[in-house]
Formats: sequence, structure tokens, C-alpha cells
Amino acid sequence: MTLRQLRVFIEVSRLRSFSRAGDEIGLTQSAVSRCVRELEGEIGLKLIDRTTREVQLTDIGVNLVGTVSRLLTDLDEALREVRDLGQQRRGRVIVAASPTVACRLMPRVIASCLRQFPLITLSLRDDVQSDVLRRVKSGEVDFGVVIGPFSSDELHGEPVMTDSFCLVARRDHPLGRQTVVPWEALGGERLVMLDYASGSRPIIDAVMQEHGVEAQVVQELGHSATVFGLVEAGVGVSVLPWLALPLPADSSLVALPLEPRAERTVELVRRRDRSLSPAAESVWSLIAALPRRAEDLD
Repeated sequence: MTLRQLRVFIEVSRLRSFSRAGDEIGLTQSAVSRCVRELEGEIGLKLIDRTTREVQLTDIGVNLVGTVSRLLTDLDEALREVRDLGQQRRGRVIVAASPTVACRLMPRVIASCLRQFPLITLSLRDDVQSDVLRRVKSGEVDFGVVIGPFSSDELHGEPVMTDSFCLVARRDHPLGRQTVVPWEALGGERLVMLDYASGSRPIIDAVMQEHGVEAQVVQELGHSATVFGLVEAGVGVSVLPWLALPLPADSSLVALPLEPRAERTVELVRRRDRSLSPAAESVWSLIAALPRRAEDLD
């Protein structure tokens, strides 16, 4: 006995016609007749009396219609609930992000998720890039947000946006009085930098080398908040991605664009061999829909 046979039987009983039932559910009249015969064969009882002019349910058929109708209604309701859950995207999603991405990008993603998908619980893990990639590979998190490009046979990456770099300095520093700072102006400066656990540091080093910048790196740190503190204390100036902002409130610091513009790429990354859950897919799509340049974020 199959669900198809039961649904066909219910339609025939409702419409009192094999041909109209076939039109309703997309089957030929002969296929409808075969389904009813097969159902009667499984039950071992006649359910429908057929004549050339009408279709009549037997007493057994009448009894079966009521029971089967209730069962099919319950089944359809259960399936609707499952589909609704998929559309509403219910569940827990864990995302890992590099610190210079997490501090500015992810708060707006979490806020958007709360508004658009209130049934999703979104948790953030802010880690250095190497740990983000490790967590994604191990399955500890659903996906990661990192600085690209990177190469991995295990991971799939999708570029989300580009981010450029700025100079962070005290307002009373000679460079802090400018509107735009050329990379060459960093020559001879004392630099407070993110360390090599950051995906940005190799990019910054390469750009400075390209422009012949020789500067003294006096401190290498893991978090931009500590960089801000040392720069404000007068230890030196810093080069940071725009996503590492905003600056601390009421600070004496300014952030100025470095020219020519040098970019880094922000990428979504997940395991190649694992599909995202509907909830994780929704959060992934929220991030993928962000502006293509970090400077265009509100």
C-alpha cells in the first residue's frame, strides 16, 4: 500500500470520477484505475463500485475515506511544518572570523540575522586566521570569514569584499595633519603593527617593500585595540585595514587613507565536502550580500 494509492483513492471519492481525479492529480484515467485496483488488492476488499455512468463508494470505502483523509491531513500538516522550518531557517550557526574582520563586519551581520532570521542563534568565534582555518577544517564551526586569497584542497573560498589600508596616527603627529598619506611617507617612522598571525600583515609588508618603505617596527601585536592604545600613547604610527576600525571614542587618533590604494580580499570559507545547513546558508548569504568595498559600509 502506498501514499500514492491512498491519495488517488481520496481524489476519486471526492470527485466521483476517475477521469476528473486523473486531471486533478496529473495521471491518466487508466493509471487512476490501476491505483485503485492495487489498493483494493492490498486491502482485500472492494472500495468502489463502478458503472458506466457513476462511481459509488462501498460501505468499506466510505469508512476508509474518513480515516485516510484524517491521516493524509496530518501528514500534509507535518510536511508543511518541516518546509516552514526550512524557510524560517531555525537552528544554531557558529562562524569564526579573523579579528580585523570580526570587530566591524560581524556585529552588523549578527544584527541583521536577529532581524531577518529570529529563529537562528548565531555565535561568533574571533580567532587569528590560522585558527579560523583550523576550526573550519575540523568542523568546529560552520564556516569562516578570513583574509584571502588562500589555497586549500579541503576548503572552498568565496570573495565577499575588498578592504584597503589606512594610517592610524595621533592628530598632533605630522602625518596626522594630512588628508591622504602616500606609502612613501612611512619611511623612517616607528610602526606599531599587527603580528604575522593576522592575514593582513604579509600584504602590508609586500606593499611597503613595493614602495621602498624602510620603517622600524617597534611593536607587533595580536589585536587592533592594543595597537590603538600604543599609537595614542605616542609609541608610533600604524597601518591597519579599514575593517579594523572604528577608532576608540574620544581618542586623539585619526585614520587616513594610504595611497595608492592597496587591497586585501575578505573571503567566506567552508569545507568542500560538507553542505551548509539551511540556517548556515542564510547567514552565509547575509555576508555575501554586503557592499563590495569595506569603505562603503555604513
